[in-house]
Amino acid sequence: MLEDTDRIFTNLDGELGPDLRAAQVRGDWDQTKKILSGDPQKIIQLVKESGLRGRGGAGFPTGLKWSFMPKEQDGRPSYLVVNADESEPGTCKDRDILRYEPHKLIEGCLIAGFAMGACATYIYVRGEFYNEAKVLQHAIDEAYEAGLIGSNASGSGFSHDVYVHRGAGAYICGEETALIESLEGKKGQPRLKPPFPANTGVWGCPTTVNNVETIAVTPAILRRGANWFSSFGRVNNTGTKVFCISGHVENPCNVEESMGIPLKELINKHAGGVRGGWENLLAVIPGGSSVPLIPKSICDDVLMDFDSLSEVKSGLGTAAVIVMDKTTDIVAAITKLSKFYKHESCGQCTPCREGCGWMWRILERMAEGDSTYKEIDLLYDVTKQIEGHTICAFGEGAAWPVQGLLRHFRKEIEKRSHEEPLIKKKSNIPYLIDQHLLEKDSA
Repeated sequence: MLEDTDRIFTNLDGELGPDLRAAQVRGDWDQTKKILSGDPQKIIQLVKESGLRGRGGAGFPTGLKWSFMPKEQDGRPSYLVVNADESEPGTCKDRDILRYEPHKLIEGCLIAGFAMGACATYIYVRGEFYNEAKVLQHAIDEAYEAGLIGSNASGSGFSHDVYVHRGAGAYICGEETALIESLEGKKGQPRLKPPFPANTGVWGCPTTVNNVETIAVTPAILRRGANWFSSFGRVNNTGTKVFCISGHVENPCNVEESMGIPLKELINKHAGGVRGGWENLLAVIPGGSSVPLIPKSICDDVLMDFDSLSEVKSGLGTAAVIVMDKTTDIVAAITKLSKFYKHESCGQCTPCREGCGWMWRILERMAEGDSTYKEIDLLYDVTKQIEGHTICAFGEGAAWPVQGLLRHFRKEIEKRSHEEPLIKKKSNIPYLIDQHLLEKDSA
């Protein structure tokens, strides 16, 4: 377990104030001028050496991402965009950072902006986070008043502005290019890549998009050292991580822990254990709703990091641990998620636009016991036609939960299925759109 002295976020529970004075007592804005007096490329190199990977879900190496920004200016300004559009069901870590630790984020914006040569940061906040946006704006105003950001930020000679932009609550705007489109005042739809944002981002200028937690931990890395951060976890899976634990546990919580902590230990130590005891566990979604679930047999031993969860065909994602005990109707649960993704699809790519609806309709029948054995394989086929066939990762996010259900709980679906389509015997059923595929074989 992580020692209290090694925690970066010491106010996740909100017991201490989010204001500047309280933040400085906790160590924020300490020696910021000294950090900014160094070589920007050395800062990027230290972030690389720390092993920090993006905390927004994809886990892309942060230092490497920063290094993509152009080192020579061509007349265009450069920007940092912080993704605070936290929309992944089950995830609430960034929300707590915004309302309880805003100065860590603001200081991180300044340092990251300096490293990449960005003149300004835009923090894109989820529309529903009204109070969080107010707290963040107040913290920004405090930082400006104290001379920590803005012109000659922290007395360093470097100027950097920080702005808050409130979104409208669309899940798809969590995708970096859709977020950029929304920030520009357009419809929030992903862009084709290339060109990548590091070359052509906000208003056609070089842009890096990072998650809230990713930016908020960078000041601590630079103060304590890359070796300190990389000492936690395993190779390629280093550092600390904020985990969101919800569902059928005794004490749902946000907690910062070392990467690679066993899932069982994480739940038992911090969340009070599974409701009804560990043996009552059915399955866990380990990284937010867009990653495949894992059954209890895997949960017994799996470690909470990128590579360990990838090995069991799941993912760390946002580290939102959703616990489901044996009272859960697992088919109905995934059906609800499928309905969510159907609703949030931007509609730009045909496989996603059409496929998400198909998945939801088939799952609805499965949950109600009106499906056939043939539809199980049909459902899997639909997921594979979506996965890898869209211009952003939304397709994978919609398909993977369904694939996890089919991989681990196929027998549960088979129990509810029938040889002959019950739909032929019923009238006024709104799901006839895919019935013709089942009737091809019998024709």
